[in-house]
Amino acid sequence: MRYMTAGESHGPEEVAIIEGIPAGLTLTQADIDEQLARRQHAYGRGQRQVIETDKVTIMAGVRHQVTLGSPIALNVHNDDHNHWTKIMDPNVPADAENTMRKVMRPRPGHADLVGGMKYRHQADLRNVLERSSARETVMRVAVGAVAKKLLAEIGVDVHGFVLNVGPARADTSVLTNYRTLQELREVTESFPTRTLDAETDAKIREVIDQTKRDANTVGGTVQVMATGVPVGLGSYVSADEKLDAKIARAIVGINAFKGVEFGGGFENAEKYGSEVMDEIYWDADRGFYRGSNNLGGFEGGMTTGEMIVVKGVVKPIPTLYRAMQSVDIDTHEDHRASIERSDTTAVTAAAVIAEAMVAIELAKAVLDKFDADNMDRLQEQLAAYREEIKRF
Repeated sequence: MRYMTAGESHGPEEVAIIEGIPAGLTLTQADIDEQLARRQHAYGRGQRQVIETDKVTIMAGVRHQVTLGSPIALNVHNDDHNHWTKIMDPNVPADAENTMRKVMRPRPGHADLVGGMKYRHQADLRNVLERSSARETVMRVAVGAVAKKLLAEIGVDVHGFVLNVGPARADTSVLTNYRTLQELREVTESFPTRTLDAETDAKIREVIDQTKRDANTVGGTVQVMATGVPVGLGSYVSADEKLDAKIARAIVGINAFKGVEFGGGFENAEKYGSEVMDEIYWDADRGFYRGSNNLGGFEGGMTTGEMIVVKGVVKPIPTLYRAMQSVDIDTHEDHRASIERSDTTAVTAAAVIAEAMVAIELAKAVLDKFDADNMDRLQEQLAAYREEIKRF
């Protein structure tokens, strides 16, 4: 399985092509739109979410709500493009009228300046920010929705939520109260901040509201968990085959993510081995299992069969309405950075995006290991493999 996205933040369309999804998977527009709505309806998002409602159009690869095994083409229209048609028109040359809203004063923390240097976009840094905008993640969530649908068919569930925004942090001890991710999902999705309890939800909303009043932005941490994952996805034989490494790359590849950890993560650095290693047990019903999950479901770059636990750190968004120090790339004079319409925080949406990226990497790993031509054959092979592992 592989995919590619294309599109600019204020361009007419966002598109994605996915190759390698088996034939025979039931897939509808509603499956994808549900995930797009989750990304869009998150506390702290900006005015753009009022302007448009993200809906997917399935352009190819699906017939009568069933995948064909051929490439799947997805499209999400940018309603906001109506206000940017002259500025973003690909078919007319630049002139004084249609190059309005040039960006000449790069924002600290954004791709503006380095991207302009790399691609020689000195005439207008908008050529950088349009693609480096987090708007592109709408298509990664769409691709992730397809991956999640495939994973659900083989008994794998994936869910992401918010641990903290700024100083407002949830008590993660409550996670032991939930027997399934579906139970957890019903709780976290009931809060506009996508966190673990009502008290933390209220604290996070206050942090976001105060940050907005201060014309500032704020970061946080999200967590993604996955259950039902087969033993042995990934490999120890080569560094680039380690599945936890692939997931780490996918998470840090999301706009604004600056850190990732598995299981106990960085806290494990302060402990001894006897406190960290997940001891091994066996019984006739389960086969081998671990008595704890400090390593987040991975050993040697491979899945252990325990729950996968991934955390990602999201920096504050670099567009501040209280603009920071910058330099005009034309005159080299000191100026305040350019201001683009932006969110106060991306953390509440980032939980959905991180969830999508973990789902994509898990789906890739499954399709690498088992027959990827047809869903029925994949399910048959996976069922036989699970039985083999249980009898080991």
